[in-house]
Amino acid sequence: MRIIGTALILAAMWLLMSGLYKPLILGFGAASVLLVVFVLRRMDAIDGDRVQLRLKPLASLGYLIWLLKEIAKSNWVVTKIILKPSMPIRQHLFVVPLTQESDLGQTIFANSITLTPGTITVETEPGHFLVHALAYSDGDDDGLADMDRRVSAIEKRVAA
Repeated sequence: MRIIGTALILAAMWLLMSGLYKPLILGFGAASVLLVVFVLRRMDAIDGDRVQLRLKPLASLGYLIWLLKEIAKSNWVVTKIILKPSMPIRQHLFVVPLTQESDLGQTIFANSITLTPGTITVETEPGHFLVHALAYSDGDDDGLADMDRRVSAIEKRVAA
């Protein structure tokens, strides 16, 4: 069932992203999906390592909406910075602590930082990330702490 679901999601993504429905392109898409599913099955047979999706669905949707708003706001700020002739860039590398329990939660947090224009997760360490900001301000720490709290809120806690 998981393989069929994976194949359907990959096929839908292929169709949405290509936008072309010619037989040759559809054939390439089907071949690509089959190849990826084959490789995934082989990988599962060897290591059996799977990501546990322990996320709260409604909270994740709320987080995604919040993240899209933050991306739009950051985009506007970065656009204003690069269009100013003086380019008021204040680059800064700083440590951001994290509170996520799962690898998936940490990945979501790191990618959320990188998706937000003007910031990028440079390095991951146990317990914290090293982040580069294009236009650092004192409020960046608070904003990232809020993002960390929101990502931690979408994780389902595992009973110890």
